[in-house]
Amino acid sequence: MAIQTAKVSIENIDDAEGVESVMTALKNIKGVTAIELEPASNTALIRYDNTDTSIHAFTAAISMVDYVTQPFPIDAPQNPRND
Repeated sequence: MAIQTAKVSIENIDDAEGVESVMTALKNIKGVTAIELEPASNTALIRYDNTDTSIHAFTAAISMVDYVTQPFPIDAPQNPRND
């Protein structure tokens, strides 16, 4: 077991619900031992066991949170009836 520290960007997550979603997503990754958010620099410090996970899992989890927290544009082509 080798504990590592990674710093990842959370710059597109700017509301309390998004931050909570990031925390939940990261906590659910096996091997994560601690998470410290740094809102001033839009980053998160993650301590993890590198035999269980990697930084790729963190960036994937955060990118999914960013994706699902973005509002759906009402005039998008996928919504031709604008409902």
